[in-house]
This record gives sequence, structure tokens and C-alpha cells, in this order.
Amino acid sequence: MLVAGAAGFIGSHYVRSLLSGAYPGYEDARVTVLDTLTYAGNPANLAPVENSPAFTFAYGDVCDAELLSELVPGHDVVVNFAAETHVDRSITGAGDFVTTNVLGTQRLLQAALEADVRTFVQVSTDEVYGSIDTGTWTEAEPLLPNSPYSAAKAGADLLCRAYHRTYGLDVRVTRCSNNYGPYQYPEKVVPLFVTNLIDGRPVPLYGDGRNMREWLHVDDHCRGIQLVLDKGEPGEVYNIGGGVELSNIDLTRRILDAFGVGWEMVEQVPDRPGHDRRYALDSGKIRAIGYKPRVDFDEGLADVVRWYRDHQDWWRPLLNRRG
Repeated sequence: MLVAGAAGFIGSHYVRSLLSGAYPGYEDARVTVLDTLTYAGNPANLAPVENSPAFTFAYGDVCDAELLSELVPGHDVVVNFAAETHVDRSITGAGDFVTTNVLGTQRLLQAALEADVRTFVQVSTDEVYGSIDTGTWTEAEPLLPNSPYSAAKAGADLLCRAYHRTYGLDVRVTRCSNNYGPYQYPEKVVPLFVTNLIDGRPVPLYGDGRNMREWLHVDDHCRGIQLVLDKGEPGEVYNIGGGVELSNIDLTRRILDAFGVGWEMVEQVPDRPGHDRRYALDSGKIRAIGYKPRVDFDEGLADVVRWYRDHQDWWRPLLNRRG
């Protein structure tokens, strides 16, 4: 298996789970991680498995067609986590997002096609759908992205569809809701708020705080990806939702409660441009093949707070890389 972008938050969790025997039938899997180690890619995320005889690390860029032509042959499966993902960064620098998310995906698809890879799983996001006032998105909804990040991910999704329809490549796309869990880079809202509060600093809340998101623990997300690899159908898209919908105000209150502090630790900041109001996924399609989230949100959040308290040696060196 070739797992691209697996030095980041979600990809590293997937690889650690895979190599620790969490996915039945894959105990003998051999895994090559391809990562260019941008600011959010951290070798420490893979330290628990780096000495496994089934693990190989390859430093490189998914946009490097020559590298991919040498690396991809011999792999049965490609799982692509490689992406620029932070919406705020995409607003101030969209070019890197188009390059990695669109061109990088195309280069990886082409290499997989030429190497006769059996299955290609593309890890995407609910943000490609845009914003929804009521109800939930099914996989048949049109793609109406509103940020450069989500537009680049939508472009990658459409390339996946094209490589399946035009060339017959077995490509499967997953679209997840907001993730949280250990090893998440501290620019994202949950670890940002948690690390700020550990240091006694206020947390920044965008706008009126009424934007709604559906929350999914990273372990449930990765189990969903593995399920799509095992039981999904070629050319299909699968939504992976956590089933817990919270406003940003509600999320903030839960994190404040975990620290025993009040609203005085909240700093209202101007809303970001194009901030989607609400995301909500219909996960019926993946549930039909056996998916069900396991991690209770409050328990998962408490575990995350404990993890960041206990692993300050992991995140403190990253704080000066937030800028």
C-alpha cells in the first residue's frame, strides 16, 4: 500500500492503525508513506511505527511525476491523504492548494493508472458541497465549493471521477465531516483552543459563532476509509459523518467546560471571508456497508484534552510554525 500525505494528522492515524493490526485482513500489509513534510507534515506522527519492518518512508512530492513513476509500481493500493487543508491559508495563498490538491492528485492518479494499481482511495471533505441551511447532503449533491481549499478538493474529486469513467481506474472517494483527535496540527480549531487554554490564553471565535459543523473522531474516519477500501464500489463516493452537529459556540463552551473556565476566555474575532454557515452529511450510503461511529464526542473531546496536556513535547515546537 502506498499512502500519500501520511505524515499529517489523518494519514498518520490511518497508518498507525493499519500497522498496529486494527484492520482485519491487513495484518501482513506493507506500507510506503510518501510525504514532502510541509509545515503540517511531522515525522513524529509516525514515530510509533517507524521501526516496523512493514513500514517504509519516501520523502517526495505528489506533484513529482518522475518520482511517482518509480515509486508507485509494485503497490496494490493507493490511499491519498496528500493535501493542503487549512481554509484560512487558502484564502491568503490559493496557489499552493491548487498545485498540491489538484495537480498532485492528477499526477498520482496517472501514476496509479500506469502501474496497474488495483484500487485508489481519494480522501476528500464535506466542504466540496458548499453550505446547506437545512437537511443533509447525499453523495449526489452538486459540488458548490466556496473557498480556494474546497474548490481545489472538488477539482481533485472530479479528476477521480474522470479517471474512473475514462480509463476504468478503480477510484473511490470519501468525504468526511470535521475531524478531531490526537496529533492534529494546532492551527485547527480544537487543538488551537485546547493549546491556548493550556497556556492560559483566550480562544478566537469567528463572527457570531453560529456556524454549524458535524464532528467526527479521526479513528472513526479512518475506519470508514478502510471500510470503503474493503467493501466500497469502484467509481463511488461515500460520505463519512460523525453524526454530532454543533455550532461553534457550542463547541467552544464544551472546550471551556473541560478546562473549568468561562466565556471570559473567548475573544470574538472578525469572520473570515466566505465562511460557510453549515455542513451536514447524509452517511446512509456508507452505513449500508457496515459503518457506524464508535467514539462518543464528549469522551473523545476529553481524551483529546488529556492528550494535548500530556504531549506538550509534541505540539510546543510547532507553535512557532503557525504563522
